[in-house]
Amino acid sequence: MKFYLNLVCVIIVVTSCILSSHAHYTQQWAVHIPGGSQVAEEVAADHGFVNHGLIFEDHYFFSHRLVAKRSINPNPEKRVRLAADTRVAWAAQQKAKRRVKRSIALQDSDPKWSSMWYLNRGNGLDMNVIPAWLEGVTGKGAVVTILDDGLEKDHPDLIRNYDPLASYDVNNQDSDPSPRYDMIDSNRHGTRCAGEVAATSNNSICALGVAHGAHVGGVRMLDGDVTDAVEARSLSLNPQHIDIYSASWGPDDDGKTVDGPGELATRAFIEGVTKGRNGKGSIFVWASGNGGRDQDNCNCDGYTNSIYSLSISSATEHGYVPWYSEACSSTLASTYSSGAGNERQVVTTDLRHACTSSHTGTSASAPLAAGICALALEANPNLTWRDMQHIVVRTARPQHLTATDWQVNGAGRNVSHSFGYGLMDAYSMVVMARNWITVPEQHKCEVLTSDANKQIPAKSEVIIPMQVTECDGVEILEHVQAKLTIFAQRRGDLNIQLTSPMGTKVTLLAHRTHDNSRAGFSYWPFMSVHSWGESPFGTWKLEIHNDGRLMGRATLQNWSLLLYGTKRFQSISSNTNEPLKPNKKPSRGSKKNKPKQKTFPKLKNQRLSVITTRPPKILSKPKVKQIGPVKDTIVANILNNTILNSASKSKAKTSLPTSTISSTTSDFSPYFYAVPDSKVNLDHEQMVKHYLKFVKNVTITYPVMIPARDSSDKKSYKKSQKLKEKSRDIQSSNFNPNMKPFFPKPSDKPCNKESKGNLTAC
Repeated sequence: MKFYLNLVCVIIVVTSCILSSHAHYTQQWAVHIPGGSQVAEEVAADHGFVNHGLIFEDHYFFSHRLVAKRSINPNPEKRVRLAADTRVAWAAQQKAKRRVKRSIALQDSDPKWSSMWYLNRGNGLDMNVIPAWLEGVTGKGAVVTILDDGLEKDHPDLIRNYDPLASYDVNNQDSDPSPRYDMIDSNRHGTRCAGEVAATSNNSICALGVAHGAHVGGVRMLDGDVTDAVEARSLSLNPQHIDIYSASWGPDDDGKTVDGPGELATRAFIEGVTKGRNGKGSIFVWASGNGGRDQDNCNCDGYTNSIYSLSISSATEHGYVPWYSEACSSTLASTYSSGAGNERQVVTTDLRHACTSSHTGTSASAPLAAGICALALEANPNLTWRDMQHIVVRTARPQHLTATDWQVNGAGRNVSHSFGYGLMDAYSMVVMARNWITVPEQHKCEVLTSDANKQIPAKSEVIIPMQVTECDGVEILEHVQAKLTIFAQRRGDLNIQLTSPMGTKVTLLAHRTHDNSRAGFSYWPFMSVHSWGESPFGTWKLEIHNDGRLMGRATLQNWSLLLYGTKRFQSISSNTNEPLKPNKKPSRGSKKNKPKQKTFPKLKNQRLSVITTRPPKILSKPKVKQIGPVKDTIVANILNNTILNSASKSKAKTSLPTSTISSTTSDFSPYFYAVPDSKVNLDHEQMVKHYLKFVKNVTITYPVMIPARDSSDKKSYKKSQKLKEKSRDIQSSNFNPNMKPFFPKPSDKPCNKESKGNLTAC
């Protein structure tokens, strides 16, 4: 009897392991029926399905109530019936995918404007939104939707900006995106993200959103089975009304998962950027991931790795790389978020009409970026999805960010695997957007190699050069993808690097210690934005390192290079800004071969960039609109007139100091569309003082603009921070050793779990 009991226990454990490790089939079907909606209804009725409507053109979302909700095997009867129906071109039973929310749950609450350090510190230590607000730019006319676990639409700080046309419940198939409430508030994630974007200003409730004049909606899609059809329907919701889709979730950040969008979700991305916003393209903002502790790499996440998404990472309050950050070459830029236990987090709305100051992780970074993009769209509603990425690259600030891998690419821009091109700068994006001329049409070429089959023994490497001599339509690079097919005894032993013809070296894949898979990579597109603005022509070098043990061989079976970009821009000048150089002070006692941490110098002045390019339509004597450079006295006058609303021209000249516009001739590629950025001295402290003094003359008002910590209560503050630090439960042994100076010793668990089914929030 005891033997049989043990056998039953073993069977149960094995079965549960199989169910947890493999995606299960659901009651949902995606069905392609070319005949129209009436034919789709007839097909659904004939086979006992419920038609939940269009995913996109001729593709319908079906479900069948008599089919098991969770099954290891597909339903053969329904599959055969649909396959035999001549009205059905294609049908697929949907499999549930594992998607996790990218936040780190910490308990603390201080719902005040003065606590929003990432918006109000000034001196280049925030997202630089106040100057945009002072000019009345608050995101008016822009629509942002949060793809997540629901949205508390009646929250007093969200109800004014709530947009029902940007909201839907894909999990329950109705128009109400309200979250499911439970004892632990596991579905608070979407409401928190929405508050960062568009919480109402000046209403004495909680805080305010970055784009508090924008409309915000929510799509409830994570509180149930996440299938390809669910993701596709969420990504393609009302694309002519919604401008920006913000997503703070993705595949497991466990350092061993390689996953991305399925066939339908991929098509939703493509249709979004080609047809959304009346052809200007939907803007998809994505959190880069929280797998840093597990040495994950966001290039193994097909959502952040997509050229169609604007991938956003995080920086801590003190400008360091957060412990959860994933370093990868697809990250475009960063915003502030949480860090170590003694660093502040993000203030936003919470479930049950509450407020919190403990929103964390890259989950908090992506909505901030979405809000900043909404400000740019108010300044110029005609921006395309690629225009937005260009503006982010040009305006992001590397100052005050500390990382070991800052480099200047061939186009003269500072870039890092941890921060992308730096912190997003809201006001600079608004200024640039106003004068932006749409970038030329995107072109793509794929370069194949004839010598792809390479054996990579353990403890060895291969270097494969690829010569690019022509690439029709691509003279200036945007995105670069290396599409690889690699067999490996252990996938985590691989390290892949790519060097551009202009010398920019990127890590496409770093070692992943937890990845024991033998699946390798099958035509996986590793993406890099580090060569943005460079020329594609010359010799590219692919390096693959295999650090496996004795029998840990690997084989490169196929690789190709996909180059995305445009023809040359016609600029009004050949001058470009001199690239910012990092400090190179050696640390005491450091070894020569040890990578030095590069910290960009603190700059008092904010750099304003004005776009001066347009596509050359006439080959002979092209006409170029002479936009800039911007005179610093004019900018100073504009800012003072905005703040004072009555100051004369002469007073405006003296209230803000003027500066000289410095520019140097570019030493970089002639193919780079050089833009002369005007450097204007903006004294932010002086601006804020003027704002406080004449606050009645400004439309928007806030209780306190610059917070000050009470030094008298310093001991109690440190004590509370120490208690909070203990509750974080982060394993210090998993930290990057280079990060030790920045993080306190944590405890065991990475975060509190917020789950329904197999969904967790971290």
